[in-house]
Amino acid sequence: NGRYMVQYREQLMPLVAMDGVTIASQGAQPILVFADDGRSMGLVVDEIIDIVEERLNIEVGGSSSGILGSAVIKGQATEVIDVGHFLPMAFVDWFTRKEMKPSLHSQSVLLVDDSAFFRNMLAPVLKAAGYRVRTAPTAQEGLAALRAQNFDVILTDIEMPDMNGFEFAEVVRADNNLAATPIIGLSALVSPAAIERGRQAGFHDYVAKFDRPGLIAALKEQTAGAAGASELSRAAAA
Repeated sequence: NGRYMVQYREQLMPLVAMDGVTIASQGAQPILVFADDGRSMGLVVDEIIDIVEERLNIEVGGSSSGILGSAVIKGQATEVIDVGHFLPMAFVDWFTRKEMKPSLHSQSVLLVDDSAFFRNMLAPVLKAAGYRVRTAPTAQEGLAALRAQNFDVILTDIEMPDMNGFEFAEVVRADNNLAATPIIGLSALVSPAAIERGRQAGFHDYVAKFDRPGLIAALKEQTAGAAGASELSRAAAA
């Protein structure tokens, strides 16, 4: 289909170039590889200057396409790439993207998901949208976090080992101290049966896992005090 591909770990990996970057016709070509759930994408860049492990704190939201915002990394003001913008260029169904404006309030969000890739991808997006985010890799750790501090809203994956998202929501609803906290379910598959199961478990909303604009909209609605009415119908329509 006229796209560049390379062999990567015995599979074909699409290459996507950032604006202003051309793929070299000879010599070495620097590429950043992103992989999840058996799929990989290579982001073509001019140069890899350094590899730094640092806590990411987006201080200024980005307005340019493909830029999440600006942060101080290794003592320097640095633009942070919105990887979610480039992933659908390799695989259309990997992510969807829409420009997001920071929230006027700094509500706290608990994100429960067993996928480290998804936690690491979504947490900076939520922070850039103005939310304070804490992550938990299991439902049990999520419950421990809920009992240690108050959160304005809970985001939970559905497909998790040991205790899935439905069971997690039922435990939260059964706790008088936590029952009023809005819960938004995240799932790769949004079917009528799953939506009904979510309604029974006590979800206030149900969003497709990679529908980031829909997730931000659901968060704004729930944290704005509209948690009393279920919005599962919107997920069904989507």
